[in-house]
Amino acid sequence: MDCDVIVVGSGFGGAVTACRLAEAGHQLILMERGRRWDRSNYPRTDKDLWWWDQNAPEKWNGWLDLRVFRSMAVAQGAAVGGGSLIYANISAVPDRGIFASGWPEEINWNVMAPHYETVGRMMNVQSVPDGQWPRRMQLLQEAANAVSEGARFEKLELAVAFDPSWSYRLGDPFELRHSKRFINAHGVEQGTCVHLGNCDIGCEADARNTLDRNYLVVAERHHADIRPLHLVTGLELVGGGYRVHYDRLEAGRRVPGSATARLVVVGAGSLGSTELLLRCRDELGTLPRISARLGDNWSSNGDFLTPAFYPSREVQPTQGPTITSAINFLDRSQGGNAFWIEDGGFPNVVANWLRSARSSHPQVQAFLQFVAAAMRQYGPLENVMPWFAQGVDAADGRLHLRRRWWPFGARELDLDWPTEDSRKVIEAIIAMHKRLSKATGGEALVPPSWNIDSYLITPHPLGGCNMGRGSDNAVVDHKGEVFGYRNLFVIDGAIVPMALGVNPSRTIAALAEHASQSIVAEDR
Repeated sequence: MDCDVIVVGSGFGGAVTACRLAEAGHQLILMERGRRWDRSNYPRTDKDLWWWDQNAPEKWNGWLDLRVFRSMAVAQGAAVGGGSLIYANISAVPDRGIFASGWPEEINWNVMAPHYETVGRMMNVQSVPDGQWPRRMQLLQEAANAVSEGARFEKLELAVAFDPSWSYRLGDPFELRHSKRFINAHGVEQGTCVHLGNCDIGCEADARNTLDRNYLVVAERHHADIRPLHLVTGLELVGGGYRVHYDRLEAGRRVPGSATARLVVVGAGSLGSTELLLRCRDELGTLPRISARLGDNWSSNGDFLTPAFYPSREVQPTQGPTITSAINFLDRSQGGNAFWIEDGGFPNVVANWLRSARSSHPQVQAFLQFVAAAMRQYGPLENVMPWFAQGVDAADGRLHLRRRWWPFGARELDLDWPTEDSRKVIEAIIAMHKRLSKATGGEALVPPSWNIDSYLITPHPLGGCNMGRGSDNAVVDHKGEVFGYRNLFVIDGAIVPMALGVNPSRTIAALAEHASQSIVAEDR
């Protein structure tokens, strides 16, 4: 074998697992399809590498992978650090009742609580200091009070470094000179947050505690070999382990290669991990015994966005951390639906994109045109509050491979997403968005992509390789090991068996802590 362990992907599952197995002394290679990013090369102009193209990654291997299916669009990161580079920093612990059903008995609150604490400590989570609330955060609390739900308002824990002395009252508060440089607990230089609003496209102040500044640093310190621009294409059994096939993305070419390990961890995300195993089972035939449940129980985690326009109030959605706080309705008090409402923001670059209303994807184009038309009628983007939400949806989507031109053409990943069983929670979210907007003088506009086409967009895909008790109802066990294939693991959002109703990154990382602990304890 070329090494002890190969990890595929460097998001919240892969990075944590790589860190813990490298710490335990395993010789480890981590293959990541995306590139390394830092403030020297973050995309900013229309000539930069924004997009990842799954059909031509050798040419387009940029920041964001946007998959557009028939009833759902999914946004994913492509980078060393995975989704941590494009997410909104939220490190949320779900309601403890989430583990009451639908999970293997080995996964419960008492087991998971210490892992949630470990993840929070590793990523140095903290909430926005009280003297630094952006206008969106103030509006969210005002809205909660206005509908007599003030007790449900809560500040969220963010993987962001803050300076308590920073203030909006400073002269030119968003200037980088106000960001204080420091060395974090893992030996990496960072800066403190100056509310640039660029969380989702890369923070110039280095204030975000992304995985390349903690877990992956520790992994490399323990000799993990991280290989960017390595797109894994297949897995097969070899004597005593597995051969991992990949394409190295180099100078506009795909250069094939392979490496072997006795243990493989697939952490390519809900879509990536599920697609890889589907191809190995149904196309390559190298892993034929994978459960028939592969691809089932996929969830969008109930994500929804409703923009609201405030004709006489500036909300300034481009200022401050992208998400700061929530109004918690996870107790199912709203017609039996579990969800929470968050404030939302977007960078100035995205604001310009919204103003231009240009996209090659019809559904995305329709949404952009809707926002552009609303701005012409109701006012500028400075007056927009993007009301966000996550909720517990039906988790009844299904990922599978489909030929591009039936019965001909290459097989592509496809998603069947029945909307009806999830409609109730989405409508409950929309109703609350409207209620909160109206109570604070805004007008909520539901995107026609939902009203007309029942179309959704999510950055939080879950499921597809769900955990359970056996191959008759799941793909992996409680530690992510694939039924029927010893030492082959899936450890990422694909193994989450149901919607969480909150931002899922911390749960995925905590599950990786649990799985890694089990692997090390068993001395694999």
